[in-house]
Amino acid sequence: MRERVLPRPVFTVVLWLTWLLAAGSVSVGSLLLGGLLAVAVPWLFRTFWPEAPALQNLGAMIRYFWIVAFDIIVANLIVARLIVGPNKRLRPEWLEIPLDIEHPYAISILASTISLTPGTVSSNLSGDRKTLLVHSLDCPDPEAEIARIKRRYESPLEEMFE
Repeated sequence: MRERVLPRPVFTVVLWLTWLLAAGSVSVGSLLLGGLLAVAVPWLFRTFWPEAPALQNLGAMIRYFWIVAFDIIVANLIVARLIVGPNKRLRPEWLEIPLDIEHPYAISILASTISLTPGTVSSNLSGDRKTLLVHSLDCPDPEAEIARIKRRYESPLEEMFE
């Protein structure tokens, strides 16, 4: 019953809180209108969303979060040094990362994670979903960078989804 009324309960709560923050007040009208929209929007668009994936390993998800958070901080510092530092000899590189993961959500999270990390951006996923094209701002050793991405990001995602 709950799934039919609230197909995405977490999204409903986030949408409602976002509405209240955007409204700038917690009046009865804001609460009611925000609540109505927060319930109606996910319900109206429920057929467009695939079923939520079942995560296989919660511990891997928590580790992944901390790895990504740490890597984003470190990458910000490295990119800042590259941009404002005295040596501006960048070594940009296109990397073709062979994928072992097959779950669509895992591939999407991997591509998003790479793009979130300063200095790298996911550019293309091959038609067979076996290769991810990534651009790196400064990559002295492409093979080492590919191995690092597979070890730090793809392996935990494989634990989580497959």
